[in-house]
Formats: sequence, structure tokens, C-alpha cells
Amino acid sequence: MFADYSMGELGAIFAMQGFAGLILFSVFVLMALGLAIIFGQMGVINMAHGEFMILGAYVTYLTSNLFSEYMPALFSMYFFLAMILAFIAAGALGMLVEWALIRHLYKRPLDTLLATWGLSLIMQQIYRSVFGAREVGVTIPEWMMGSLPLTDMIEIPINGIFVMVLATGISIAVYILMFRSSWGKQVRAVTQNRVMAGAVGINTEHTDRLTFGIGCGVAGVAGSAFTMIGSTGPTAGQLYIVDTFLVVVFGGAASLLGTIASAFSISQAQSIMEFFLSGSMAKVLTLLTVVGILMLRPQGLFALKLRK
Repeated sequence: MFADYSMGELGAIFAMQGFAGLILFSVFVLMALGLAIIFGQMGVINMAHGEFMILGAYVTYLTSNLFSEYMPALFSMYFFLAMILAFIAAGALGMLVEWALIRHLYKRPLDTLLATWGLSLIMQQIYRSVFGAREVGVTIPEWMMGSLPLTDMIEIPINGIFVMVLATGISIAVYILMFRSSWGKQVRAVTQNRVMAGAVGINTEHTDRLTFGIGCGVAGVAGSAFTMIGSTGPTAGQLYIVDTFLVVVFGGAASLLGTIASAFSISQAQSIMEFFLSGSMAKVLTLLTVVGILMLRPQGLFALKLRK
């Protein structure tokens, strides 16, 4: 297989596939960060997380059409507003779902799995009824189009660079929010001992609702980024939900560093293997490798150290 390529061509192939893996890594990180907040901090298995991502994608699609029709002079800047609106829409819906459904199911993870799976089916049908079954695409602003040539054989798409910068910024923001803010301390206190946290004056119900809302809001931002690299459809979120759970579990639930390291490992492995194998075979090999590692280290790559 490798004999068919020169050394220069192989280098270019690995470089391009590596960069494609970085773009996939960025989407994985944005998806997994929201899921890590919900699953890692709250213990809720949110099977509708992909649908919250697609909500953000549809909000971006609507914002794009709105600017294109009514404010074409400002079209080049619409994506920044779309990300904010996607975060607000997904976060607000997440808080509503927590109030109406999730708060009744804490400490019952299997029930949250079934309930949110049913919610995902409902949301898919709503998207299908409102937007249609066909996939829709978002018009990318001109400044995001094109690529930057690194060499004669290697070019880097500008929208891919933007997605990576966005993922880096969101990761830093989540780290500051979870580990350098008073709200993050409250979240960790509620996670470790809900009764004691309530006894010292922390509003545990409000903390739960806001945590779930922020996790869903980050998924909405991931949906905005997703429109840069793929088409949006009612079931598009299901293509990423398994990989996202895999990233969170493999990295270690509640570990931000583990989530990022896991997303990088899985995305790079899939991207490089997909060039030489079929996409399904690459996923199977990646899954088998991760399962094998988890059998040896079930707590994930980075486990939190707890006092005994």
C-alpha cells in the first residue's frame, strides 16, 4: 500500500489527514465538553445531547438565512451572533428539560438514559416536521472560504482553522468556569455531597439546572461549528453521540484534561485510518482499541483522585 506513494506524497497525506483529524478533534471536544459537564458532573446520561447540537446548527442556519435576506451588508459577521443565539437556545431548552424531566431522575442513570433517548426521538421528529427530512447547508462567509497553502501539496482550509480556534477558546472558558469560579466550586460541591452542599446554603436545584443548561449550551455552540464542516439534518446528531460518549468515558468522566486528550487520540486515529481503510473499519478498530484500554484501565485515561 505505502509502496504506491513517494515519501513526499506520504508526508503530505499524513499531514492532510492529521489536519482533518484536528478538525474532527475540535468538533469532538466541543461536543464532549458539554457532555462531560452533564455526565461527568451530574451523572446524567443525556442521549439527546446530539439533538441539542443540531438545535444549534439549525439556529445557525436560520441566522444565516435571516442575514442573507434582510441584512446582506452584515452577512460576513453573522456567524458570531449565530453562536451566541445557538448557546442561548440550546441552554434555555436544556434548563427547561432539566426542570420538567431530569430533576425527577437523579441517582437513576438508567432512567435518564431511557428518558433522554425518548426525548431525542421527539426532537428529531420536531426537526423533521419544521425543517423537513432533507439536509440543509449553511452559507459560509467569504472570509471563511478558501485555504492557506503551507507547501505545494498541503493546503489548510480556513474554516477548519476557525473551528479549531473556537474549540480552544471554549475549552479555556469551560476550564475557567469549572475550576476558577465560585459557580464551579458549587457544582463540584453538589456533585460530591448534595446534602452537605445544601446545608451550607448552596441552592442545589438552581445549580443542577444551570449546569445542565450550560452543558446543552456548549453542545449548541458545537452545532454552529458543525455547520462549517457538514450538512445539518434531523438525525445528524446521532452520528456523533456514540463517539462523544466514547471520548468522555475514555478520557475519564469529570476530567477536562482527559476529555481533550481522549478526543485528540480518537479523532487522529479515525482520520488517519480512514484514508487507508473504509470509514466503518476505522471506527471498528478505534472502538476495539479503546475498549481494550478501558478493560485495563476502566477509570479512563485521567481519573480524579478522591480522598478515602
